[in-house]
Amino acid sequence: MNETTQYSFFPSDKNEVIALLGKDLLLKALTHMLAIRNFEIRAESAYLQGKIGGFFHSYIGQEAIQVAAVQALGQENWYITSYRCHALALLLGATPEEIMAELYGKATGNARGRGGSMHLYAKRLLGGFGIVAGQVPIATGAAFQIKYSGHKNEVAICFLGDGAVAQGAFHESLNLASLWSLPCIYVIENNFWGMGTAVNRAISFKKLAEDIAPTYNMKAYTFDGMDFFNCYAGFSHVYKEVVETERPVLIEVLTERFRGHSISDPGLYRTKEQLQKSMQRDPILLMQHALEEHHLIDSEEFKKIDKEYRERAIAAMKYADESPWPNPLSIEEDVYAPSETQT
Repeated sequence: MNETTQYSFFPSDKNEVIALLGKDLLLKALTHMLAIRNFEIRAESAYLQGKIGGFFHSYIGQEAIQVAAVQALGQENWYITSYRCHALALLLGATPEEIMAELYGKATGNARGRGGSMHLYAKRLLGGFGIVAGQVPIATGAAFQIKYSGHKNEVAICFLGDGAVAQGAFHESLNLASLWSLPCIYVIENNFWGMGTAVNRAISFKKLAEDIAPTYNMKAYTFDGMDFFNCYAGFSHVYKEVVETERPVLIEVLTERFRGHSISDPGLYRTKEQLQKSMQRDPILLMQHALEEHHLIDSEEFKKIDKEYRERAIAAMKYADESPWPNPLSIEEDVYAPSETQT
């Protein structure tokens, strides 16, 4: 985290969120975070074994953000994200088996083995995008569709990294969203590194939401991305606000990734001490400790859930291993939408 910048997080009360959600929903959130963490760890292992090719961007360390967002907004809004897309696909209904098979390039994969790690989809997930900021105009278009169709309780939510803030597509999208009053929530997941470059060496703005949003006549918020409770409270508030005002909002979520930019990045631009300090605020451990303090879970229950999703991730690897390769003759299928005569 940038120690020289003073951030003001969205005001929230952990105890209020715990009382509001209750034991079942809180355990569901913790389970989702453990499912993501275990999937990413096993998928990394498969990559290192040579079973996965191309790129691989882990979401380890950032789990609280999208878990809180989906729990606060529900699954019936439009979601769009970057190439770091495994977590959101899992949260929106894609199975570990189909995602792992997609990473392996198998025919049983989420995109029949054609998309790989950076291009996953679900019923309400319009995809992960490999082009930096490429998803931002897509999200803006989804918000335009919502407004054009008159769907009053829907929003589009777009996740992007801090590195995307320098791209023209980001600024063009915010300008149009504000000009046309589109119901879009733009979420900058600021993990302080754009590949291997520190954000303060690449972006001239100090606070990525609070400094940028006013220039586009938008409201801004900053969340603590390591704290599920702060994220949940913040996303719940912003969702209600956007539904009521039909105006876009820009959010900066401060977080940390515990891996390099991708699996091929050793992360030598930060010291072991810096990483260890960041990992002291592991969002999963922070949530575990909070639930233990409120007697909603104990260490044995935590270990049981963790083991269950570790085994499920290993089973997904086995499923992907045993799945068939795509038929090369099918490579040109689905390039275009089917014509009326084909439906």
